[in-house]
Amino acid sequence: MNRIKNLKSQLEDLKKSNPKLRNRDLAEKLGISEAELLTLNIGDKVVLLRDDFKSLLENMYQMGKIMALTRNSSVVHERKGIYENVTFYKGEANMGVAVNPDIDMRYFMNAWKYGLAVVMVRPKGDDLYSFQFFNEEGEAVHKIFSTVQSDITAYHSLVEQYKADEQEPIEIQKSQTKPSEKEEIDISQVDVAGFREAWINLDDTHSFFGMLKSFNLDRLTALSIAPEGMTQKVSNQSVEKICALAAERQVPIMCFVHSKGCVQIHTGPIRNLKTFGDWFNVLDPDFNLHLKSSDICETWVVRKPTKDGIVTSLELFDKEGNLITYFFGARKPGVPELEEWRSIVDDTIVSTLVNQ
Repeated sequence: MNRIKNLKSQLEDLKKSNPKLRNRDLAEKLGISEAELLTLNIGDKVVLLRDDFKSLLENMYQMGKIMALTRNSSVVHERKGIYENVTFYKGEANMGVAVNPDIDMRYFMNAWKYGLAVVMVRPKGDDLYSFQFFNEEGEAVHKIFSTVQSDITAYHSLVEQYKADEQEPIEIQKSQTKPSEKEEIDISQVDVAGFREAWINLDDTHSFFGMLKSFNLDRLTALSIAPEGMTQKVSNQSVEKICALAAERQVPIMCFVHSKGCVQIHTGPIRNLKTFGDWFNVLDPDFNLHLKSSDICETWVVRKPTKDGIVTSLELFDKEGNLITYFFGARKPGVPELEEWRSIVDDTIVSTLVNQ
Protein backbone atom coordinates (compact mmCIF):
# COMPACT_ATOMS: atom_id res chain seq x y z
CA MET A 1 0.00 0.00 0.00
CA ASN A 2 2.95 2.35 0.56
CA ARG A 3 3.76 2.05 -3.14
CA ILE A 4 0.22 3.06 -4.12
CA LYS A 5 0.22 5.91 -1.59
CA ASN A 6 3.55 7.23 -2.87
CA LEU A 7 2.45 7.02 -6.50
CA LYS A 8 -0.79 8.86 -5.69
CA SER A 9 1.20 11.63 -4.02
CA GLN A 10 3.58 11.89 -6.98
CA LEU A 11 0.64 11.94 -9.36
CA GLU A 12 -1.03 14.84 -7.54
CA ASP A 13 2.22 16.80 -7.62
CA LEU A 14 2.62 16.15 -11.35
CA LYS A 15 -0.93 17.25 -12.10
CA LYS A 16 -0.40 20.49 -10.18
CA SER A 17 2.83 21.31 -12.00
CA ASN A 18 1.68 20.00 -15.41
CA PRO A 19 -2.14 20.33 -15.51
CA LYS A 20 -2.34 19.76 -19.27
CA LEU A 21 -0.54 16.39 -19.31
CA ARG A 22 -2.64 13.45 -20.51
CA ASN A 23 -2.77 10.13 -18.65
CA ARG A 24 -0.38 8.48 -21.11
CA ASP A 25 2.25 11.19 -20.42
CA LEU A 26 1.64 11.21 -16.67
CA ALA A 27 2.17 7.45 -16.55
CA GLU A 28 5.43 7.75 -18.48
CA LYS A 29 6.75 10.36 -16.07
CA LEU A 30 5.84 8.13 -13.10
CA GLY A 31 7.50 5.11 -14.70
CA ILE A 32 4.30 3.04 -14.72
CA SER A 33 1.77 2.01 -17.36
CA GLU A 34 -1.41 3.90 -18.18
CA ALA A 35 -3.53 1.03 -16.83
CA GLU A 36 -1.69 1.17 -13.50
CA LEU A 37 -2.03 4.95 -13.37
CA LEU A 38 -5.81 4.84 -13.83
CA THR A 39 -6.33 2.22 -11.14
CA LEU A 40 -4.41 4.20 -8.53
CA ASN A 41 -7.81 5.81 -7.89
CA ILE A 42 -9.97 2.74 -8.36
CA GLY A 43 -13.47 3.37 -7.04
CA ASP A 44 -16.53 5.22 -8.30
CA LYS A 45 -14.77 6.82 -11.27
CA VAL A 46 -12.55 3.86 -12.21
CA VAL A 47 -13.94 0.32 -12.26
CA LEU A 48 -11.99 -2.82 -13.12
CA LEU A 49 -13.87 -5.03 -15.59
CA ARG A 50 -13.90 -8.81 -15.75
CA ASP A 51 -12.23 -10.51 -18.68
CA ASP A 52 -15.28 -10.82 -20.90
CA PHE A 53 -14.32 -8.17 -23.43
CA LYS A 54 -15.87 -9.90 -26.43
CA SER A 55 -19.31 -9.92 -24.85
CA LEU A 56 -18.91 -6.30 -23.75
CA LEU A 57 -18.00 -5.22 -27.29
CA GLU A 58 -20.95 -7.17 -28.69
CA ASN A 59 -23.25 -5.20 -26.37
CA MET A 60 -21.64 -1.80 -26.91
CA TYR A 61 -24.41 -0.85 -29.38
CA GLN A 62 -26.63 -0.23 -26.34
CA MET A 63 -24.80 3.06 -25.72
CA GLY A 64 -25.86 4.47 -29.09
CA LYS A 65 -23.44 6.87 -30.75
CA ILE A 66 -19.96 6.72 -29.24
CA MET A 67 -16.42 7.67 -30.19
CA ALA A 68 -13.93 4.83 -30.82
CA LEU A 69 -10.23 5.63 -30.37
CA THR A 70 -7.20 3.61 -31.44
CA ARG A 71 -3.66 4.95 -31.39
CA ASN A 72 0.02 4.21 -31.45
CA SER A 73 2.83 6.53 -30.36
CA SER A 74 2.66 8.62 -33.55
CA VAL A 75 -1.01 8.83 -34.52
CA VAL A 76 -4.48 8.94 -32.93
CA HIS A 77 -7.56 7.74 -34.86
CA GLU A 78 -10.99 8.81 -33.52
CA ARG A 79 -14.25 7.72 -35.19
CA LYS A 80 -17.83 8.36 -34.05
CA GLY A 81 -20.73 6.03 -34.79
CA ILE A 82 -22.86 3.14 -33.56
CA TYR A 83 -20.74 0.26 -32.21
CA GLU A 84 -22.53 -2.74 -33.69
CA ASN A 85 -22.15 -5.82 -35.93
CA VAL A 86 -19.31 -7.20 -33.80
CA THR A 87 -18.27 -10.76 -34.68
CA PHE A 88 -15.52 -13.01 -33.29
CA TYR A 89 -13.97 -16.06 -34.95
CA LYS A 90 -12.91 -19.38 -33.50
CA GLY A 91 -9.26 -20.40 -33.55
CA GLU A 92 -5.93 -19.67 -31.92
CA ALA A 93 -5.65 -16.27 -33.63
CA ASN A 94 -8.61 -15.09 -31.49
CA MET A 95 -9.65 -12.44 -34.00
CA GLY A 96 -12.81 -10.47 -34.55
CA VAL A 97 -14.32 -7.64 -36.58
CA ALA A 98 -16.86 -4.86 -36.35
CA VAL A 99 -17.97 -3.98 -39.88
CA ASN A 100 -19.97 -0.78 -40.20
CA PRO A 101 -19.79 2.35 -42.35
CA ASP A 102 -18.57 4.28 -39.30
CA ILE A 103 -17.15 1.90 -36.66
CA ASP A 104 -14.89 -0.43 -38.67
CA MET A 105 -12.55 -2.55 -36.51
CA ARG A 106 -10.26 -5.58 -36.65
CA TYR A 107 -9.58 -7.16 -33.25
CA PHE A 108 -6.61 -9.28 -32.10
CA MET A 109 -7.95 -10.37 -28.74
CA ASN A 110 -4.89 -12.31 -27.56
CA ALA A 111 -3.35 -8.92 -26.84
CA TRP A 112 -6.22 -7.70 -24.63
CA LYS A 113 -5.46 -8.17 -20.92
CA TYR A 114 -7.19 -5.47 -18.82
CA GLY A 115 -10.44 -3.52 -19.15
CA LEU A 116 -11.52 -0.45 -17.22
CA ALA A 117 -14.63 1.72 -17.05
CA VAL A 118 -13.43 5.28 -16.51
CA VAL A 119 -15.44 8.43 -15.88
CA MET A 120 -13.44 11.51 -16.82
CA VAL A 121 -14.68 14.55 -14.92
CA ARG A 122 -14.54 17.76 -16.95
CA PRO A 123 -15.26 20.97 -15.00
CA LYS A 124 -16.09 22.98 -18.14
CA GLY A 125 -18.14 20.38 -19.99
CA ASP A 126 -20.05 17.13 -19.80
CA ASP A 127 -18.22 14.26 -18.13
CA LEU A 128 -16.84 11.59 -20.44
CA TYR A 129 -17.85 7.97 -19.83
CA SER A 130 -15.42 5.46 -21.27
CA PHE A 131 -14.36 1.85 -21.62
CA GLN A 132 -10.60 1.47 -21.93
CA PHE A 133 -8.69 -1.71 -22.81
CA PHE A 134 -5.01 -2.52 -22.27
CA ASN A 135 -2.45 -5.21 -23.10
CA GLU A 136 -0.37 -7.12 -20.55
CA GLU A 137 2.14 -4.23 -20.37
CA GLY A 138 -0.70 -1.88 -19.42
CA GLU A 139 -0.52 -0.09 -22.78
CA ALA A 140 -3.84 1.03 -24.28
CA VAL A 141 -5.07 -1.02 -27.25
CA HIS A 142 -8.53 0.55 -27.69
CA LYS A 143 -10.83 3.06 -26.02
CA ILE A 144 -14.53 3.87 -26.36
CA PHE A 145 -15.92 7.22 -25.16
CA SER A 146 -19.41 8.61 -24.74
CA THR A 147 -20.68 11.45 -26.93
CA VAL A 148 -23.50 13.90 -26.27
CA GLN A 149 -25.78 11.43 -28.08
CA SER A 150 -24.79 8.39 -25.97
CA ASP A 151 -27.15 6.58 -23.62
CA ILE A 152 -25.40 7.05 -20.26
CA THR A 153 -27.96 4.85 -18.47
CA ALA A 154 -26.88 2.02 -20.79
CA TYR A 155 -23.24 2.79 -19.96
CA HIS A 156 -23.86 2.38 -16.22
CA SER A 157 -25.80 -0.81 -16.89
CA LEU A 158 -22.88 -2.27 -18.86
CA VAL A 159 -20.41 -1.29 -16.14
CA GLU A 160 -22.51 -3.06 -13.54
CA GLN A 161 -22.90 -6.13 -15.77
CA TYR A 162 -19.16 -6.50 -16.50
CA LYS A 163 -17.67 -5.24 -13.23
CA ALA A 164 -14.98 -7.54 -11.80
CA ASP A 165 -15.53 -9.08 -8.38
CA GLU A 166 -12.18 -7.84 -7.08
CA GLN A 167 -11.46 -4.12 -7.30
CA GLU A 168 -7.75 -3.65 -6.67
CA PRO A 169 -5.15 -1.45 -8.38
CA ILE A 170 -3.33 -3.11 -11.27
CA GLU A 171 0.34 -3.79 -10.61
CA ILE A 172 2.40 -5.01 -13.54
CA GLN A 173 5.67 -6.77 -12.90
CA LYS A 174 8.28 -5.31 -15.20
CA SER A 175 10.24 -7.84 -17.21
CA GLN A 176 13.91 -8.09 -16.23
CA THR A 177 14.91 -9.12 -19.73
CA LYS A 178 15.70 -6.42 -22.24
CA PRO A 179 13.47 -6.33 -25.31
CA SER A 180 15.13 -8.08 -28.19
CA GLU A 181 16.54 -5.79 -30.83
CA LYS A 182 15.07 -5.89 -34.28
CA GLU A 183 17.01 -8.36 -36.39
CA GLU A 184 18.68 -7.05 -39.51
CA ILE A 185 17.51 -9.05 -42.50
CA ASP A 186 20.27 -10.46 -44.68
CA ILE A 187 18.94 -9.84 -48.19
CA SER A 188 21.42 -12.34 -49.60
CA GLN A 189 19.46 -15.05 -47.75
CA VAL A 190 16.11 -13.93 -49.19
CA ASP A 191 14.61 -15.51 -52.30
CA VAL A 192 14.15 -12.10 -53.92
CA ALA A 193 13.06 -13.49 -57.30
CA GLY A 194 10.50 -15.75 -55.62
CA PHE A 195 9.26 -12.87 -53.47
CA ARG A 196 8.81 -10.60 -56.48
CA GLU A 197 6.93 -13.31 -58.34
CA ALA A 198 4.65 -13.86 -55.33
CA TRP A 199 3.98 -10.10 -55.20
CA ILE A 200 3.07 -9.94 -58.89
CA ASN A 201 0.71 -12.91 -58.39
CA LEU A 202 -1.18 -11.40 -55.42
CA ASP A 203 -4.94 -11.35 -55.90
CA ASP A 204 -6.02 -9.86 -52.55
CA THR A 205 -4.46 -7.14 -50.36
CA HIS A 206 -5.25 -9.27 -47.30
CA SER A 207 -2.70 -11.84 -48.52
CA PHE A 208 0.14 -9.32 -48.25
CA PHE A 209 1.01 -9.97 -44.60
CA GLY A 210 1.04 -13.72 -45.13
CA MET A 211 3.38 -13.26 -48.09
CA LEU A 212 5.81 -11.23 -45.99
CA LYS A 213 5.74 -13.89 -43.29
CA SER A 214 6.42 -16.71 -45.75
CA PHE A 215 9.55 -14.92 -47.01
CA ASN A 216 10.59 -13.82 -43.48
CA LEU A 217 10.49 -10.13 -44.42
CA ASP A 218 9.45 -7.07 -42.47
CA ARG A 219 7.23 -4.62 -44.34
CA LEU A 220 9.82 -1.89 -44.89
CA THR A 221 12.46 -4.27 -46.24
CA ALA A 222 9.84 -5.81 -48.54
CA LEU A 223 9.03 -2.41 -50.01
CA SER A 224 12.70 -1.79 -50.78
CA ILE A 225 13.03 -5.02 -52.85
CA ALA A 226 9.56 -5.07 -54.43
CA PRO A 227 9.05 -5.69 -58.15
CA GLU A 228 9.81 -2.71 -60.36
CA GLY A 229 6.98 -0.18 -60.43
CA MET A 230 5.24 -1.60 -57.35
CA THR A 231 6.77 0.75 -54.77
CA GLN A 232 8.23 4.23 -54.68
CA LYS A 233 9.80 6.10 -51.79
CA VAL A 234 8.36 9.62 -51.65
CA SER A 235 8.57 12.81 -49.61
CA ASN A 236 7.44 12.69 -45.99
CA GLN A 237 5.23 15.70 -46.77
CA SER A 238 3.22 13.54 -49.19
CA VAL A 239 0.58 12.63 -46.60
CA GLU A 240 -0.39 16.28 -46.10
CA LYS A 241 -0.52 16.88 -49.85
CA ILE A 242 -2.59 13.75 -50.49
CA CYS A 243 -5.07 14.61 -47.74
CA ALA A 244 -5.34 18.18 -49.03
CA LEU A 245 -6.10 16.97 -52.57
CA ALA A 246 -8.59 14.37 -51.28
CA ALA A 247 -10.40 17.11 -49.35
CA GLU A 248 -10.28 19.57 -52.25
CA ARG A 249 -11.51 17.04 -54.84
CA GLN A 250 -13.94 15.36 -52.41
CA VAL A 251 -12.43 11.92 -53.00
CA PRO A 252 -13.25 9.47 -50.16
CA ILE A 253 -10.31 7.69 -48.56
CA MET A 254 -9.56 4.84 -46.17
CA CYS A 255 -7.26 5.48 -43.21
CA PHE A 256 -5.93 2.58 -41.10
CA VAL A 257 -4.31 2.90 -37.66
CA HIS A 258 -2.92 -0.05 -35.64
CA SER A 259 -2.42 -0.48 -31.94
CA LYS A 260 -0.96 -3.72 -30.57
CA GLY A 261 -4.47 -5.15 -30.21
CA CYS A 262 -6.59 -3.84 -33.07
CA VAL A 263 -6.90 -1.90 -36.30
CA GLN A 264 -9.32 1.01 -36.66
CA ILE A 265 -10.44 2.15 -40.12
CA HIS A 266 -12.08 5.31 -41.42
CA THR A 267 -13.74 5.17 -44.82
CA GLY A 268 -15.20 8.33 -46.28
CA PRO A 269 -14.42 11.92 -47.14
CA ILE A 270 -12.16 14.26 -45.18
CA ARG A 271 -12.62 18.04 -45.14
CA ASN A 272 -11.21 20.10 -42.28
CA LEU A 273 -7.39 19.83 -42.20
CA LYS A 274 -5.29 21.76 -39.65
CA THR A 275 -1.65 21.76 -38.58
CA PHE A 276 -0.65 22.66 -35.01
CA GLY A 277 3.09 22.48 -34.42
CA ASP A 278 4.25 18.91 -35.11
CA TRP A 279 0.70 17.62 -35.46
CA PHE A 280 -1.20 17.29 -38.73
CA ASN A 281 -4.92 16.91 -38.02
CA VAL A 282 -8.17 15.95 -39.67
CA LEU A 283 -10.92 17.61 -37.61
CA ASP A 284 -14.26 16.51 -39.07
CA PRO A 285 -17.47 16.05 -37.05
CA ASP A 286 -17.29 12.22 -37.00
CA PHE A 287 -13.61 11.58 -37.82
CA ASN A 288 -10.48 13.01 -36.22
CA LEU A 289 -6.90 12.06 -37.02
CA HIS A 290 -3.90 13.45 -35.13
CA LEU A 291 -0.60 12.59 -36.83
CA LYS A 292 2.79 13.59 -35.40
CA SER A 293 4.55 14.62 -38.61
CA SER A 294 8.00 14.75 -37.01
CA ASP A 295 7.80 10.99 -36.32
CA ILE A 296 7.55 10.16 -40.04
CA CYS A 297 10.89 8.78 -41.18
CA GLU A 298 9.94 7.13 -44.48
CA THR A 299 6.91 7.36 -46.78
CA TRP A 300 6.15 4.90 -49.59
CA VAL A 301 3.61 4.59 -52.36
CA VAL A 302 2.77 0.88 -52.62
CA ARG A 303 0.92 -0.92 -55.40
CA LYS A 304 -0.51 -4.41 -54.98
CA PRO A 305 -2.26 -6.56 -57.60
CA THR A 306 -5.76 -7.82 -56.78
CA LYS A 307 -8.60 -9.51 -58.65
CA ASP A 308 -10.01 -6.02 -59.10
CA GLY A 309 -6.81 -4.51 -60.49
CA ILE A 310 -3.96 -2.59 -58.87
CA VAL A 311 -4.65 -1.11 -55.42
CA THR A 312 -2.51 1.84 -54.31
CA SER A 313 -1.62 2.85 -50.75
CA LEU A 314 0.45 5.54 -49.03
CA GLU A 315 2.35 4.04 -46.07
CA LEU A 316 4.16 5.95 -43.30
CA PHE A 317 6.96 4.53 -41.12
CA ASP A 318 8.83 5.76 -38.03
CA LYS A 319 12.59 5.61 -37.41
CA GLU A 320 12.32 2.06 -36.01
CA GLY A 321 10.62 0.90 -39.21
CA ASN A 322 7.21 0.57 -37.56
CA LEU A 323 4.13 1.26 -39.66
CA ILE A 324 2.50 4.46 -38.33
CA THR A 325 -0.58 4.62 -40.56
CA TYR A 326 -1.59 4.01 -44.16
CA PHE A 327 -4.13 5.30 -46.66
CA PHE A 328 -6.10 3.93 -49.63
CA GLY A 329 -8.81 5.32 -51.82
CA ALA A 330 -12.23 4.21 -50.54
CA ARG A 331 -13.15 0.86 -52.07
CA LYS A 332 -14.82 -2.50 -51.43
CA PRO A 333 -13.87 -6.00 -52.62
CA GLY A 334 -15.13 -6.55 -56.14
CA VAL A 335 -14.83 -2.86 -57.01
CA PRO A 336 -11.81 -1.41 -58.85
CA GLU A 337 -9.77 1.33 -57.22
CA LEU A 338 -11.02 4.89 -57.70
CA GLU A 339 -9.28 6.54 -60.64
CA GLU A 340 -9.55 9.82 -58.74
CA TRP A 341 -7.45 8.33 -55.91
CA ARG A 342 -4.74 7.20 -58.35
CA SER A 343 -4.69 10.71 -59.84
CA ILE A 344 -4.24 12.21 -56.36
CA VAL A 345 -1.30 9.89 -55.65
CA ASP A 346 0.32 10.56 -59.04
CA ASP A 347 -0.16 14.32 -58.72
CA THR A 348 1.34 14.25 -55.22
CA ILE A 349 4.41 12.35 -56.41
CA VAL A 350 5.00 14.86 -59.21
CA SER A 351 4.36 17.82 -56.94
CA THR A 352 6.71 16.71 -54.16
CA LEU A 353 9.46 15.79 -56.63
CA VAL A 354 9.23 19.26 -58.24
CA ASN A 355 9.38 20.99 -54.84
CA GLN A 356 12.38 19.04 -53.54
